[in-house]
Amino acid sequence: MKTSIVEKVIEQLQFLPQELQWRVLEFTRTLVGSNLHGVAGSQLLRFAGTIPRGDIQVMRETIEQGCEQVDAHEW
Repeated sequence: MKTSIVEKVIEQLQFLPQELQWRVLEFTRTLVGSNLHGVAGSQLLRFAGTIPRGDIQVMRETIEQGCEQVDAHEW
């Protein structure tokens, strides 16, 4: 018999301290209340090329400088 995703989550929750368990509960409540749906990539093609190259370069440099670092103490 396959283990359901819910069962796997519960299994992992047992190892978390209570504060993190509360955070998981709050997160799941947020997801239940959200309207999650995607958009087909073909609908996004109309935006291709609309960001100026200079802006893209600034974004790329910012990501390389600040976002490719892992903060092990973040949580």
